[in-house]
Amino acid sequence: MGAVKNEIYKCETCGNVVMVLEGGDGDLVCCAENMKLLTSDEAKAFAQRMPKPGSP
Repeated sequence: MGAVKNEIYKCETCGNVVMVLEGGDGDLVCCAENMKLLTSDEAKAFAQRMPKPGSP
């Protein structure tokens, strides 16, 4: 399936959160498990707190 730009994923094991900056093929993996794609409501909470790419 692959990740799409601006999607936000969370590791259900350790809680690591990532935002996709450039989409591509493959799965996002953390702690030897696929990361969970957050719903739009869940993603909004994280997106508001995340710095914009390239900002200090």
